[in-house]
Amino acid sequence: MNNDMTLVLFRDLGIALAIGLLVGLERGWQQREASEGQRVAGVRTLAIVGLAGGVCGQLAQQLAPIVLGLAFVALAAMLIAAHIVSSRQLDAYGITSEIATFTTFALAALAAIGQPELAAAGAVAVVVLLGLKPELHRWLSRLDHAEVLAGLELLVISVIILPVLPDRFLGPWHALNPFQLWSLVVLVTVISFAGHFAVRVLGQTRGILLSGIFGGLASSTALTVSFARLAKRRPRLSDLLATGTVLAQAVTLPRMLAVIWFVSQPLALSTLPPLTAMTLVVLAGGLLLHWRTTVQVRKAPRSLGPPFRFKETLQFGVLLIVITLLSAAIHQHFGAAGLYLVAVLGALTNLTAVTLSIAQLANNGIPIDIATNALVLAAIVGGLFKGVLAGWLGGRRLGLLVSVVTAVAGLAGIGFVLGTALQAAG
Repeated sequence: MNNDMTLVLFRDLGIALAIGLLVGLERGWQQREASEGQRVAGVRTLAIVGLAGGVCGQLAQQLAPIVLGLAFVALAAMLIAAHIVSSRQLDAYGITSEIATFTTFALAALAAIGQPELAAAGAVAVVVLLGLKPELHRWLSRLDHAEVLAGLELLVISVIILPVLPDRFLGPWHALNPFQLWSLVVLVTVISFAGHFAVRVLGQTRGILLSGIFGGLASSTALTVSFARLAKRRPRLSDLLATGTVLAQAVTLPRMLAVIWFVSQPLALSTLPPLTAMTLVVLAGGLLLHWRTTVQVRKAPRSLGPPFRFKETLQFGVLLIVITLLSAAIHQHFGAAGLYLVAVLGALTNLTAVTLSIAQLANNGIPIDIATNALVLAAIVGGLFKGVLAGWLGGRRLGLLVSVVTAVAGLAGIGFVLGTALQAAG
């Protein structure tokens, strides 16, 4: 064995020992109040287990893989025996320490057979999971049945359905890419899920402003309807609710950019200036509304609803297909003018869906400048529609405040588009 091989051997065994020490420190700290001899595995034991895993991994490479298999069986037998004895003496039936010990041995062996980086990462993950026990239990106790069901449904649409979909363009006009379409369904669902739990974790009493920001991640239209109904019941909150509604719109525009980037990076670069300008104007309007608000009561609604509903997710997928086909058909027969019509109608139904459809058409040959104009038009119409919706459901003052901010933002977007067109013409 040459010097280089010796150094690698010592490095791998050192990492195996470090893995045992790392997990052992966490287990020892968690069980620091237990009497001597009442712990299945502490710092010393787990350090030795880590070193033993490294040695067995090296022996398996030098002799035969069966060595490592027999070592796993022997360790499992010892842990089972230790668990039986400790559970009888202490009347405690948890097996976390036993599983942590077995995992430590496996990770140490993994480090010894040539995967030290992966083993170290696994050890850190184990220690984090062990250390977050109180937080994880507290979080689980706060979940309701609807949230657990939503989490399972998210796993179904992302882990089971998405991987089996074909990643190629199919159907009429080759407009439908099932993998891309469903990826966006998953993306929107994840955003809704994250927004819901961000509000849950940070608390409902943080205010309407926080609800507006995270509600915009989920659905700015749903957030507008929710705030408008609250304004109808409590008119004194109209200014603050308008602020939350405007901030939701400020979140919606970057979300549009994220969807565009997901499908077409050149189109995202083209739409970046006008959509950024609109975002800054809306954000400035929201901050101005917040500054002039004199209402002191800033409690958020009791709930923004469940993370998402599976039925609505399927409906969104169908709507996505319909708008994509409609966009392709209208563009095929009417050109750019038809695409602008799709942008307007789509913004009134689902801004994300029409954004994806136009971005996909840009990948299929539509000029970038036409797609950019259509997306800016959709953003403007979507914002103005929120103002109309807020005024219709929440009263004149709420509608006026939201409409003024979104109208100014629309003018900023139009200004950027016209400036770019004049620059290109010149």
